[in-house]
Amino acid sequence: MWHCGLELTDLAVRKIVIAGNWKMYKTQAEAQEFLRGFAPELEKTPDDREAILCVPFTALGILSQSLHGSRVRLGAQNVHWENEGAFTGEISAPMLVEIGVSYVIVGHSERRQYFGETDATVNLRLKAAQSAGLTPILCVGETKQQRDAKETESIIFAQLAQDLVDVDQKNLIVAYEPIWAIGTGDTCEAGEANRVIGLIRSRLSNPDVSIQYGGSVKPENIDEIMAQPEIDGALVGGASLQAASFARILNYKLPN
Repeated sequence: MWHCGLELTDLAVRKIVIAGNWKMYKTQAEAQEFLRGFAPELEKTPDDREAILCVPFTALGILSQSLHGSRVRLGAQNVHWENEGAFTGEISAPMLVEIGVSYVIVGHSERRQYFGETDATVNLRLKAAQSAGLTPILCVGETKQQRDAKETESIIFAQLAQDLVDVDQKNLIVAYEPIWAIGTGDTCEAGEANRVIGLIRSRLSNPDVSIQYGGSVKPENIDEIMAQPEIDGALVGGASLQAASFARILNYKLPN
């Protein structure tokens, strides 16, 4: 994928990453049914695109077996910062690694909004994931009120400054998810998403970190999103729940 203004040598390390976040959907049986429809579509997928399914904890084990040997990587939706302990309901990084998980979402806005996630705990989770060999997908983004108040940049810069303390940026993906666009059908305009992602990149010590866009990504807008030079992939919610829909997103088409 050509990113304007960069040398070809710079492009080699910015991987294209398309991740589906199933949230709290799909039983094990439903997950397997999804794979039956999704797997054949991977034959059309260019080799330079990484496909990830971030599924509920209950589906990780069975999908690890079903995906073994395939090009789809397995992701979890959260991870605790301790390897073990009296943390009822939590899952540790070594537990995820043991069953074949490669990626984990950290700091999703729903975790921040509903479950008390803070930038301090996001930072702990990021470091725990990396210490176990997982690649975290760090989510950052602003609310509608913050955007309307023209606080988008300051909010995101503050999140990055706190979240990334002592985090290895050579083993990291960042997802820009404007909270007002998640699950609303109101996608951030592609050019604006590109602008914000460029600003995020300017705050990273490693410019080769893959940065995704997330927020009402769907088959109808993925081509325009992925045509933007700063955007390296997508974190997909509802549209990842249907095999045909997610396959179309993964197999997006760039203009000639």
